[in-house]
Amino acid sequence: MSREIRRSMPLLSMNIVMQLTELSARQIRYYEEHQLVEPHRTEGNRRMFSLNDVDILLEVKDYLEQGMKMAKIKQLFAKKNAATSKKAQDLSDSELRRVMREEMRQAQRLKKSSIRQGDLSRFY
Repeated sequence: MSREIRRSMPLLSMNIVMQLTELSARQIRYYEEHQLVEPHRTEGNRRMFSLNDVDILLEVKDYLEQGMKMAKIKQLFAKKNAATSKKAQDLSDSELRRVMREEMRQAQRLKKSSIRQGDLSRFY
């Protein structure tokens, strides 16, 4: 399993994230309202956070402690997200095939079907 996949898995409850970031539940919900983080929701509607979400919350906290306003923080994250999505779109066909082959191999090793494999099955 790749490092990025592990970091994006929603594993941490609100209480754990509050302890890790020293933010209140209200602060975390506020940042969610401003779409700075998007935690996964369980069937019971509980928020589950990934390590990437915790990193974002800590980054927001640092910016606020430096005196930066929320509007400026949102602009920074919007630029960062736009750059990331542009980078993902710039994958060549050969790179995309390589990534998909690796995901299929990992799924076979774990004896699970890949999410992408289900998406691609309609084309075969």
